Amino acid sequence: MSTCILRAPVSKGFSLQFATTFAKTTSCYGKLGSTAAPQPQVCIVGGGPAGFYTAQHLLKSHKGVQVDVFEKLPVPFGLVRFGVAPDHPEVKNVINTFTQTARQDRCGFYGNVTVGSDVTVEELKQAYHAVILSYGAEGSRSLGIPGEDLSGVHSAKDFVGWYNGVPGNKDLKPDLSAEMAVILGQGNVALDVARILLSPLELLKKTDITAGSLEAIAGSRVRRVLIVGRRGPLQVACTIKELREMINLPGTQPALDPRDFQGLREAVQDIPRPRKRLTELLMKAALEKAAGKEAEREWSLRFLRSPTHILPSPDRSRAAGIRLAVTRLEGSGEHARAVLTGEVEEVECGLIVSSIGYQSLPIDPTVPFDPRQAIIPNRMGRVQQAPGLYCSGWVKRGPTGVIATTMNDSFDTARSVLDDMESGQLDTSTPRAGSCAMHALLKQRGVTPVSFAGWEKIDAVETARGREVGKPREKLVDVRDMLKVASL
Repeated sequence: MSTCILRAPVSKGFSLQFATTFAKTTSCYGKLGSTAAPQPQVCIVGGGPAGFYTAQHLLKSHKGVQVDVFEKLPVPFGLVRFGVAPDHPEVKNVINTFTQTARQDRCGFYGNVTVGSDVTVEELKQAYHAVILSYGAEGSRSLGIPGEDLSGVHSAKDFVGWYNGVPGNKDLKPDLSAEMAVILGQGNVALDVARILLSPLELLKKTDITAGSLEAIAGSRVRRVLIVGRRGPLQVACTIKELREMINLPGTQPALDPRDFQGLREAVQDIPRPRKRLTELLMKAALEKAAGKEAEREWSLRFLRSPTHILPSPDRSRAAGIRLAVTRLEGSGEHARAVLTGEVEEVECGLIVSSIGYQSLPIDPTVPFDPRQAIIPNRMGRVQQAPGLYCSGWVKRGPTGVIATTMNDSFDTARSVLDDMESGQLDTSTPRAGSCAMHALLKQRGVTPVSFAGWEKIDAVETARGREVGKPREKLVDVRDMLKVASL
């Protein structure tokens, strides 16, 4: 397989007509011209959890369907590979299930193919009976404050991508020279970032964190991490598991202010049990700090604060601090709203990571998109006013929930597709060229797709490299290196 990654210009219409004609002159002709019932051809855009769970349910429930998964990177699994923290290997075990799905004869994988540029959604709709968009949330919510573009300010998406080996983030080079780092947001991703910054090097060396990130963290001077939220202790978005890991992190202590929890012991009596346990754990950690527990590194949760300005260094070349507005709560519980009080405070820091949420982006001008909610408008996964087009995962419902949430959501979309096939709302009576047309089309455009067998070559090299240094894997972080290995 060639390692060429040059992209020829997309030429609509003629190219797909050529590809379909080509398919009819090759081994696909028998399938296209068969008198038997046509094989339903389904395309899934996005090789992450949503894509593979959707494929799994379709293949299990329909013994004749052919499913092709398209992924813009040469490697599959999306946020399971690139979003799960390196020290959470148990969460990545779902890759085994996805691998079983991908190895089925009726499932094809096309890595290194960017839908929207290498091939359009409209071309996919002509080649397949159904197209399911499962490409996730590739953007980050903007802070919308002065100084956000200064060096030293990063989105959590990019920072997580840096230590997890996303090719586009390999050159991030975060400034870890200052003692204080500030993370904006108090969800699980924020705690992941804090934990990676503060973890003992010996723990990280046993994970699949990238070599470059490990080297940078080895020289890090960060000793204190401030995790900032607009609301109070009863509204933190992390789970008790993530919080407990932070509290028990070796060589690190929580620096929580007991005053933040005054009056909460009575308030938690009537709230749901998960929130009650989380708050009680926070209060216990705050009291232990007050009792004098000491450690080399520390982290703290700063409540009722909203960022208003990133403060520049004297030469205005980088971030040197952040200005926070003090807020108060109106209302209670999950619906409490943060209101500005007029007070402000400033914190000196060299690194600022914004963890206020991911968001999906439009993929193609022909696909409906709601810019306010940053999702594709849909009903049970059926894209509105676009027959034959479906969506699943974060682009369907927004960037919320855990992997199990994505699994259930993806199964729902798969059921919608299957129901539409059965009812005739999705017409599968006319043969579609599917993968045969795509092979010809991509070849014509100079695009080299990576098959699942190609990914397994990359996987073998990564795990072998990892064994040499006592890690589960040492990830390739350059697309050119991935393509070279896949072509061996």
